[in-house]
Amino acid sequence: MVSKASYQDTKNALVLTGGGARAAYQVGVLSAIAKFIPRNHATPFPIICGTSAGAINSTALACHASCFHLAVKKLEWVWKNLNTGRIYYSDPTRVFGHLARGLLASFQADYANKTARSFLNNMPLRQLLNEIVDFKKIDVNITSGYLSAISVTASSYTSGDSVSFYQSKSSIAPWYREKRYGKPCQIDSEHLMASAAIPLVFPSIKIKNEHFGDGSIHQLSPLSPAIHLGGEKLFIVGVDQPTEPLHAKENNPHPPTTATIAGHLLDGIFSDTLQSDLERMKRINATVSLIPEKLKVENKGLKTIDSMLLNPSQDFNAMALEHFDELPLSLRILLRTIGISSESESSLISYILFEKAYCKRLIKLGFEDAMEKEIPIREFLNLNNKS
Repeated sequence: MVSKASYQDTKNALVLTGGGARAAYQVGVLSAIAKFIPRNHATPFPIICGTSAGAINSTALACHASCFHLAVKKLEWVWKNLNTGRIYYSDPTRVFGHLARGLLASFQADYANKTARSFLNNMPLRQLLNEIVDFKKIDVNITSGYLSAISVTASSYTSGDSVSFYQSKSSIAPWYREKRYGKPCQIDSEHLMASAAIPLVFPSIKIKNEHFGDGSIHQLSPLSPAIHLGGEKLFIVGVDQPTEPLHAKENNPHPPTTATIAGHLLDGIFSDTLQSDLERMKRINATVSLIPEKLKVENKGLKTIDSMLLNPSQDFNAMALEHFDELPLSLRILLRTIGISSESESSLISYILFEKAYCKRLIKLGFEDAMEKEIPIREFLNLNNKS
């Protein structure tokens, strides 16, 4: 077994992006990586950063940082035994009752106490998080040297800033940049609920005096938290799926539906900024490479950041459509009212379909994609001598 000190010295950072139910794909990738290292081996990622559903996966890993195999096994069990009712209410009474209360609330006076409005009520998710995540273990793993830092990013509807709540060794100072900053704290379920509050779909979460929503909304630099927390080698698991060639869609004479547009907006929120940030980082790396070594030593902030991105090889939307009928009837009726059916083009289904069969397929796909790139992953994470 590798000593604790070796983990404190590594600069590997894991970055898990958002994507609702699509985050099951991340679990498959992690399951493959677990195959590359011995049992009872601590996490190969002392720095873990997550956004939206990726924040939930990240926190679960951080709670079991002392044993990566155990962390992945527990995470995989949860996702493989998931159903929609564990994430948000799906029975007719509470689905339509939630919408009715939201409609009535729009007529309340401004001075009345109001609750956050949304398409769905994800109260069951809070209960699930408090059942399966032992947040106290994060501090234990940091103190023991298995974990350096974890961050959970949420978007402030109050200020418009991207806020990375992080828990780490005391030596890591907060950072402040334009429209984004890092805030030290003790991570709990409210931070995860805030980070995973998909806009309009799930209600915003109030933390102290601010209202927060999904961390991907204002996250112009999704790689920033990992770098500020000391990461120099970023392993990123994205959810940017392959798309059909343009000529395959040219003959559709109909304008996009509201549901299709909503799906495109979510795709943009969860995918576009990551690609832009990776491009920016590559340009900065190219610039840094031109700076004399002496100046790099004198200015410790000047360093090259390596990265490896793994995205799915198959279309999540097509897979989700095949499992549409597994959603509870009340959900299917509700979705049909906004133009979403088993033949819909909207990618919204792939974000909210938390059903076993669909999640298992995503996990299997993530595992296969990672195993196909076993050699480059081993080399990037320096795991060749740890099996």
